[in-house]
Formats: sequence, C-alpha cells, structure tokens
Amino acid sequence: MPAWRDLEADLAQRLADASDGERAVFCAGVSERLMRTHAALPAHVQRPFTLGLRPLLDAVWRAGLGDINAFDAVKRGLGSFYLSEYCHSNGADGPDDAREPAAAAVLDAARAYMHGCCDFALFTSGAALEATTGVPGDDDPLTQDPEELRASELLRQLRDLDRIALHATDLRRARFGLTAATTHRLRRELRAALSRLDDLAQA
Repeated sequence: MPAWRDLEADLAQRLADASDGERAVFCAGVSERLMRTHAALPAHVQRPFTLGLRPLLDAVWRAGLGDINAFDAVKRGLGSFYLSEYCHSNGADGPDDAREPAAAAVLDAARAYMHGCCDFALFTSGAALEATTGVPGDDDPLTQDPEELRASELLRQLRDLDRIALHATDLRRARFGLTAATTHRLRRELRAALSRLDDLAQA
C-alpha cells in the first residue's frame, strides 16, 4: 500500500485541479460517511451537536448536486453555527463539539460549497483522517496500524474523486443551478455510492 503522505499529496493536487462543484460533492460524501459512522455509535458517546448538523449536510448535498434553492439552507446553517456558543475563540476552555470529526467535516463541507475554496475540501478530508485514529467508546487494544488506516481512507477518497470526475461537466455548473432532471440523475448516481461505509473498490 502506498505511503499515506504520498497519497495525501496526490489528493491535494486532485482537489486543487477539481472544480468547486466537484469539491462540494466530494466534501458531502466524506461528511456523510463520518455522520453515519457517528450516528451508529452507542448513544452515550454520540454528540447532539454533531447529529444536529444533519439538516445542514442534507442541504450541502442538495446544493452541491445543483438545487439552487438549497443555497439559503446552507447559508442559514452556517450562520446559526457562527452565532452559537460552539463557535468561539476560547480554545480548550470552550466547547469542543465543533471539532468532533463528523461535525468539523460537515461545517467545512458547507464552507467549501459557499466559498468554493480548496482549503475547506482539504480540511474535510483531514477530518476523515483524524477519525481513523480511533472510535469513541472503542477500548479494543487490537487496532490496525494508523498509517495503514490513513492510507486506506485516502485511497477511498481518491476513488470518490474518480467517480465524481465522471460528472465533472455537470458539476462545474451546479452552483448556478441545474435542471431538476439533472439533479435527480446526479443524486441517483452519486449520493448512495459516495455515502457507502464500505470500500468502493469492488463497486
């Protein structure tokens, strides 16, 4: 398996070369996997703040796939976060809920859509890498090598980009709105595949 640092560099270049529309859908897929993983945790380790970001993530999906009417929902979702106690400058003395990987990924996915900035896509990818280091409530000492886990996650992300690139022409225009038929087709062909928790290598 390639070294994860080399894969990370490859991913960064691929994201830089992608359109903002492709990056938005990439971020939605990574965030979806993290959100589903978090929602499957035992109730006592789930975070209400993270689960409460589900409507924002759904709005990012709709917007990224060309539903121009979802723009306001993404904007309001980010605005609510910025006005909340979870957005602060208190460092370790303030709530850390927004730093939980799934929550961080959703927030950065929303920023990636709103601002079209590659950095936010990299942050979303990084949240998934952080999540590979351990699962809350999992005390099993027999875990895989962290570098292998990171490499596996990055390979998955690169495959996600391969799948997204097949729809690059449509996604480049998604920010400006696509027809309902095109949005429906993209949702059918991308959302389920990018949301799968298992590897896409055999898909």
